[in-house]
Amino acid sequence: MFTLLASAGRKIPRVGKRRICFPITSRAYYGRSQLLIKKLHAHPDVELELMLGGSILLDKYSRHIADDIEAGGFAITASLFNVIEGGNHVAMAKTACLTALEFTNGIHAQDPDIVVICGDRFEQLAIAMAAAYLNRTIAHIEGGDVTGSIDESVRHAITKLAHVHFVTNGDAERRVLAMGEDPRYVFNTGSLDVEQAARVETPITNEIVNGYGVGDTVDVTQPFLMVIQHPVTTETDNRQHLETTLRAIAMLDMPVIWFWPNVDAGTGEMAERLRHFREHPEPGHARIRFITNVPADEFVALLKVTACVVGNSSAGIKECSYLGTPVVNTGGRQQGRLHGDNVVHVPYDADEICRAVAAQVRHGRYPPSLIYYKPEASQTIVDILAGMPLYTQKRFHDNVAAATDRAL
Repeated sequence: MFTLLASAGRKIPRVGKRRICFPITSRAYYGRSQLLIKKLHAHPDVELELMLGGSILLDKYSRHIADDIEAGGFAITASLFNVIEGGNHVAMAKTACLTALEFTNGIHAQDPDIVVICGDRFEQLAIAMAAAYLNRTIAHIEGGDVTGSIDESVRHAITKLAHVHFVTNGDAERRVLAMGEDPRYVFNTGSLDVEQAARVETPITNEIVNGYGVGDTVDVTQPFLMVIQHPVTTETDNRQHLETTLRAIAMLDMPVIWFWPNVDAGTGEMAERLRHFREHPEPGHARIRFITNVPADEFVALLKVTACVVGNSSAGIKECSYLGTPVVNTGGRQQGRLHGDNVVHVPYDADEICRAVAAQVRHGRYPPSLIYYKPEASQTIVDILAGMPLYTQKRFHDNVAAATDRAL
């Protein structure tokens, strides 16, 4: 397949191991990519460079994560502090700018052959831009998905900077081809998140869960809800949407594990409201335990046993599709994304959220969906990264015929 690659723009092969830079900017990305990272680390022809940045270096989001990474046998090549806190659009934009500066220095110093970019985070776009201007081959994981926020624009922008693409489903593959990418470098590997979830056998206990966070004690042997609601960066009423979810949850009268929102613009007002609720519980509201984060395996273990996931996290779309976990997806953050029968979409309306969650709890588990699952997704990616010819000069490909063939 790769022997047909045009020579224009091809880099001179490096003598020795292929150096692959893997920037990690959140605990979620690290957890979902662990299988891939382990296999890259173990490959005899790969020298893995882990570069940390973003919220993964902030204690309030990812406490002791660097210790966890090193305990796993991985060396951290660089830790680049690039987050400007504030939880608003200005802080988010400035963080992206600082990310480009810091990772330009880091990538230039480490001199990798390939930079691996995951998903649709704004800091990953900044890293992709830096890598492109440094003439590095960029590999993008999870291109081609559609969502209902600025994340979709970011994801597509990374696709246009990247040279090789590992997509999670057939719809995403067709979209990447439609954007003019080389069909020989577009691979439908399935989701790393789902591969990881399929392998988790970690038990979850009351002692483990209630050892994290603050708030009410939750008995995970009885029906409980998980709420994962992040800000939508293109909307201005994130606090109001949070209030709506709080009202709906109170009406259901079930114990809740509520995960703290991520660092995107809008998180400031959401976190302020949650802190006020946490410190001054209101009569008639739900029994909630607030948790910032948990290790990836324990998070999946919680997804396996919860009665329903409520909110707008991609975990409800991807991991829960395979696990058969009922999901009520609120608002537009995941709107348009490929999803299984386990997902019900509702607007930000307390009564509708309440009715949908109650119906999902009554329904119970769904059969596993394989829309995002392919066995050995991580191994497929490793094999391609370790063996593909490298190039940096992209060309637009008119893929009308290729997209049609793959659709058939």
